[in-house]
Amino acid sequence: MQASCRAECNHALEYAVREANELGKPVVACFGLTADFPEANARHYTFLLEGLRDAQTALERRGVPLVVRRGEPDQVAAELARNACLVVTDRGYLRVQRAWRDRAASAIPRALVQVESDVVVPVETAAPREQYAAATLRPRLGRLLPRFLVPLRETRLRARPLSRPPAGMRLDDITAIVRELGVDAGVPPVPGRRGGARAAEARLRHFLARGLERYDEDRNDPGLAGQSGLSPYLHFGHISPLSVALAVRERRGAGARAFLEELIVRRELSVNMVRYSAVYDRFAVLPAWCRATLLAHAGDRREHLYTPRQLEAARTHDPYWNAAQTEMILTGSMHGYMRMYWGKKILEWTESPEQAFRTALRLNNRYQLDGRDPNGFAGVAWVFGKHDRPWAERPVFGLVRYMNAAGLERKFDMKAYVERVARLAA
Repeated sequence: MQASCRAECNHALEYAVREANELGKPVVACFGLTADFPEANARHYTFLLEGLRDAQTALERRGVPLVVRRGEPDQVAAELARNACLVVTDRGYLRVQRAWRDRAASAIPRALVQVESDVVVPVETAAPREQYAAATLRPRLGRLLPRFLVPLRETRLRARPLSRPPAGMRLDDITAIVRELGVDAGVPPVPGRRGGARAAEARLRHFLARGLERYDEDRNDPGLAGQSGLSPYLHFGHISPLSVALAVRERRGAGARAFLEELIVRRELSVNMVRYSAVYDRFAVLPAWCRATLLAHAGDRREHLYTPRQLEAARTHDPYWNAAQTEMILTGSMHGYMRMYWGKKILEWTESPEQAFRTALRLNNRYQLDGRDPNGFAGVAWVFGKHDRPWAERPVFGLVRYMNAAGLERKFDMKAYVERVARLAA
């Protein structure tokens, strides 16, 4: 249970329980806690462990012990699989996650079945190759949703739990565990922002009650709290996109349609990119036209230039950009519309487009709770033209879409956004 860290609406777990019932065997779940997940820090590990603690409690109620051990996930799984008759794994899309599963499959002398549970439509079923844009993936998903947008039946485990389950870590003192892991402590946990299925479900209930109805109108306004706040929980597998989609679909209306577009089409377009592109985290992921136009304008004069350190510290001339960076540092999230503006300005204020790409991705992965995620990789790539079309040519950006402060002011009450972030900082 490395990616879908939850006891509910988990296809891998339900498959394991059904197979166990056929074989008359108990089920043991495991999680390998490695201290070297790329770019992860104390903020990410704290949120992750809070979710594991929730999952451990909920799984125990279903008769499934969750064994958490220090070590590489594939090695922990192989150790625990010595006396197993079948091994089931959930699915990850990033390079490191795929490597864990490949190594586990080589090391475990048993059948190993991978079951996908963190998208609504399985990736290869949705499309056999990388998709150019949402417009090409949307109709494919639309045809498949009647088959996949259905509730997952929970199966009761018939076998008694092991009388002596394998030894694992206690998750009572998460602060101490994070300290012992020795991970980067330069980005602390977000005060008041807890990980786990219970917090995810509370966040979903709040959004359904207060945010969904006006989501289509409010989501892009940085001065309003119109977004769902579910992305970190989806990233860590604390809540299922299927259960969220089913709950939202029941409400109907323009807000529900707009949210399902983001949750299913846009999110699964991101997963499609990471699944089919070997260079999803590099400048080379951009289409040829993006790279060509940005490099052709790489030598254009830039009115402002900032170092990566100045950007990270939110020390620019632009109060809106500074507010967006500050929001991310403080809360582990950034308003979605502001993230687009934030990335465009990094491109505009950095010496080269390649350096801008690296800087935006590093900051996003370092501070966002949902960093190091297909959504994050695709979101940064979008800033540089991925999944978009050519626009009117202009300095620095070439044919890539441009954004400016005047556009923000024309559409939104930016003073309200800056003041909201200032209150957070205070």
